[in-house]
Parts: sequence; structure tokens; C-alpha cells
Amino acid sequence: MSEIAPIRATTLPARLHHWFDDGWIRSTDLALAALLAEQGGETDEVVLALAALASYTVGAGHTRLRLDELIEAPAMLWSESPATDSDAETPIEWLGALALDTLRVRLTVARSVEAVNAGDAGDTAVDSDTATPLVLQGNALYLRRYWANERLIHSTLEARLAETLPALPGLTERLDGLFPRTDRHPDWQRVAGALATRSRFTLITGGPGTGKTRTVLRLLGLLQAERMDTHPEEPLRIRLAAPTGKAAARLGESISGEVDALPLRSAVRDAIPRSVSTLHRLLGPRPGSRRFRHDRDNPLHADLVVVDEASMIDQELTARLLDALRPETRLVLLGDKDQLASVEAGAVLGELCAGTEQPHYTAETVAWVKANSGDDIADWQAGGSRLQQQIVRLRDSRRFGADSGIGALAEAIRRGDSARANALLDSDAADIQRLELAGANDAGIARAACQGYQAYLTELQTTRPAGDDRDATERWARGVLAAFSRFQVLTTVRHGPLGVSGLNERIAAALQQNRLIDRASGWFEGRPVMITRNDYELGLMNGDIGTCLMTRLPGESGARLRVAFEWPDHRIRLVLPSRLDAVESVFAMTVHKSQGSEFDHVLVVLPEGGPGRTRPELLYTAVTRARTGAVIAHPQAQ
Repeated sequence: MSEIAPIRATTLPARLHHWFDDGWIRSTDLALAALLAEQGGETDEVVLALAALASYTVGAGHTRLRLDELIEAPAMLWSESPATDSDAETPIEWLGALALDTLRVRLTVARSVEAVNAGDAGDTAVDSDTATPLVLQGNALYLRRYWANERLIHSTLEARLAETLPALPGLTERLDGLFPRTDRHPDWQRVAGALATRSRFTLITGGPGTGKTRTVLRLLGLLQAERMDTHPEEPLRIRLAAPTGKAAARLGESISGEVDALPLRSAVRDAIPRSVSTLHRLLGPRPGSRRFRHDRDNPLHADLVVVDEASMIDQELTARLLDALRPETRLVLLGDKDQLASVEAGAVLGELCAGTEQPHYTAETVAWVKANSGDDIADWQAGGSRLQQQIVRLRDSRRFGADSGIGALAEAIRRGDSARANALLDSDAADIQRLELAGANDAGIARAACQGYQAYLTELQTTRPAGDDRDATERWARGVLAAFSRFQVLTTVRHGPLGVSGLNERIAAALQQNRLIDRASGWFEGRPVMITRNDYELGLMNGDIGTCLMTRLPGESGARLRVAFEWPDHRIRLVLPSRLDAVESVFAMTVHKSQGSEFDHVLVVLPEGGPGRTRPELLYTAVTRARTGAVIAHPQAQ
């Protein structure tokens, strides 16, 4: 949600203006309260203050304001208190003087709030004239859009899970062909493939290297083979998608590299798509609108939709995806539940997977799996919801072996074992190390970054085509982009000397000083950039990465600076910098922006306090971006 100009509404209580001035809430939050007061006629200052805090909660990535938790721990909304010398009452102090019952009573009678019970549908309209802007359900206060999305997601998934599909003919034999039996008991990839055939919704989760893509590729083969056995002229219409262009490209590469090896007849293999689109492109965005071309009135023409990197999908996009599917369409989500949630509000994958760390399969599911795949999952038998019967966690990592420092560090972080994580960083593991900095401006970061990016910039110079051949230029661009993707500096913050802006400036200056680039600001050859806002005219999406190259195309008398992007189908798009108005350099990027990507080596820059002061899911995501090497850099503890 973008910031707007500060508002000075005379109808608002003074405390809200103080909260804004002191940095406790954003101008967006203040504007919502002003809208309720001036256009909605809301006069209760408690309701107006809670509305502002509910809006602030959305900005922090959450879809609801939990009133009981807020009263118990008022500081929960702020990771750190704003730096201010004001004597005005803070929201933490204000909340500390209130009781939960008081908040609920005031909200229940407020004209801008609809109070609903957990099982009620309520008025799920978002834009109607009669819908209130806020919804109170139990102890949770929502902005209506997020409550309506939550209801849509819940009701749509329940409808998909209500029917258990009959077992495919010869399912066990088909599984034997595509998921050969191993010494792993149970074989969770095989279990996932089996369970996905019996429902119109399946969620497959697992850490790096656990085989999520391998599993879903064989599932595609299993379902397509069965379909073409009975309807050879009508193969399944399969659509593959991911949240970002980078994630889409990775899924496309994985499938293209493995589909020909599937033990299936060629007609079936040919009917498995190799191209992957971003979710936005799949749904067909309408410029200048939250809406998409595909919705419940114009659903996707697909029998099966697979979405990778589902942890990156926010609540709004999840709701729009589900809204665009026909009731009979199968949906399979893949993702790592332990990764960071999306930047926007709503950790959908994490919420769907709640409770699945413990046994959650019913006796009926255990018996079904045993009968149809031969795998025994009795150790995971317990009471569980219908949703939990269709969630499978893959547990065996093939990327990280038993001696992998990265794998061990990631698992320690995932389990919240900070002592083990620190011991690993101080060990002699070959693929992880700690880089302690003397301070935020330590030159060690720039040195490490120069070393990491030297191969990319050398590739740029030594493989440059001599003429104006477009095919040669595109091959060059593809090679340079591949070389850049082998190393990345990641940071957990945006501002300050250890944030994105500060690190990008320092790294560019060091690269120029080492004569690896000609200049360190503006547009220059070798500058890597990331799109920061969807550009539907150019077909570039938020998160797409390109690099600046001096290119000469047929008919041109001299070279021109262009930005090269590789689309998920591996085509190269060359764009003049003048056409890009929402980009930033990515010698360093936030961990959030790195989701959906993998690199051979990463340099993870943490603020003072190091791993112990960093959110586990943030550090886990950063470390698991690395295939072969990770360096964790942070200032020494004071």
C-alpha cells in the first residue's frame, strides 16, 4: 500500500495526529481514519484509532488486528519504537489503559464496523454502498477487503475438499513407474503424488532440494497419462505459474530439463507444458485496476493449475487465483512453509500449513495411502481437518547432504536453535562462514562483493559479440544474466549503511575503483536492475531482473545502452533505459526480493546483533538461497 500525503483532518482526535507525527502510524493509516470520520460519520475515537492501527497492521504484512493479543502486548505491532522526543501519549500507553471488553463493545456498535460470527458469511462485498469498511469477527478486526478475501479462500477450498475423487485405475502401477520405490519409508514424494490424485486441491511443502518440482512433474505425467489413455484427443489443459518472473523461469528450466526423461510415451510427454508464466500474466491484469481478466465470470480454461513458490503469494492474489478457477479445475500449490511470507499482507501458505508439523492424517487417509501407494504413514496418524489431509511435507533434501553446512544451518534456524546456528557459523564447515565486521561501514563487505561479482563482469567483457547480429547479442545477454545469478548480496533491511541503498552505493563505488565498471551512478554498462512496479505495457513484472549492456542491433551505426531481461520462455527482451521508470540497482537486494531465486553463493548482510537479532524465517530464507556457499556478515556484538 503506497504512502499518500499527510492529512490534517479537524474531525480526527488529536492523538492520531500525534501518532503520525511521531512515526507510530503512516499517512495511509491516518487517511483511513479521516475517511471514516469525514465521509462515514464515525465519531468514536476508540474506533477511529483502532481503524488506523488495523491499517498499520496490513502495512506490516498481517491481514487482521488481534485485539486480545494487542491488549496483552500492546508493543506487538512495532518491531521497534519510533525515535521521538515527543511527550504525547503513545499508542502503546493508550492501549495499556483499555480493556478487551471495552474495545469489543465500542466496535460492535460502531457505524463503520460489521460484527459477524465465525460461521457467518456476512456482507462479503468490498465496494458496495452498504458494506462497512471494517469487520469484527471474534477478537479480530479486519479491513473489509482482507476479511472478504479470507472468506473467499476458506469457502473455495472447502468446496474443493468436500469431494474425494475416486482412485485412478491402476494407480499403484502408475506410481511404481513414475515414483520407483526407494529405501525411504515412507517415500513422501510418492505419497504426495498419490494424494494429489484424489482431490481438486493439494499443497506440497518442503525445504530446498526436497524434490517439490520433481514430485509435481511426475504428478503431471501421472494425470496426463491417465487422461490420454481414456481421451487421447483431449489431453488435460495444464497451466504452470509462479509469483515472479525469476521463479517462473526456474520452474520452466527444471521441467524442461526433466520432462523428456519421464518413463512415459512421447505423446504424453509432449502434452506436458514446458512454459511457465507469472501469476499476474496467467490471470491477465487490467492496468490501473485490482481486477484481472480472468475471474469467476471468465474463469481460466484449465483442467489443472500448478503454482510454485506459493509462500510468496499474498492473500489478495490467492483470492483472485481461486476466484478465477472453474470448480472442476485441480489446483496444486508448491512452496516452503518456513520461508518468508509475501511482502504484501497475508501469509497464506504458512496459515494453510498450520498444525502439519505434528501428525495430522486421519485413519481413513492412512488406509487410503496404504492401499493405493503402498506407503505406511501410520506414524503421522491423528485427527486432522479435511485441508490437512491434502497437505504433504517433503522431508528428505537432496541438495544438502549429510555434511552440508548450509543444510545444517538452515535446519537449526528453522527449529529456532540459535546456539546450534552460531556453533555452525563458527565451525570449519567449508560452505558457510561468518564475516564479523568492525562496524556498519566496514570495507569487508565491498571487498567480498567485488570478489563475488568479478566473474559476472568478466563474462560481460570477454564474451561481447563483435558485430550487430541479434542472435549473438541475445546469446551474450543470456550468458551475462546467468553469470550474474551465480552470486548475490542479500540484506534484511532497506535503509542505512547495511540496507539496500547504502550497500548498492558502496558496492558500485568499489567495483568502479577496481575498474570492473566505468561509473558507479546513473545508467551504466554492468548495472543490474530490478523492476519495482508491474509494467504491463512492457510486459515486465515487479521482481524481474535485468542487466545494462551496450548493444548494437542490425541497422544501427553504433552501440546503445539497453537493459536485457530474460523471460520465462528464455526469450531475451532488450529495453532502452528511458522506458524504465520503476527500477533499482540490485548489487544488493532484500531477502524478500530474493525469494524464488537461487544462487551458487550468497553474502548475507545482517544488522548489529547478527543471527540472534534476525527473524528466523528471514535468515532461513536468506541462507537457503545458496546452493554451494553462504557468508553471514554482521557487525561485532558490542
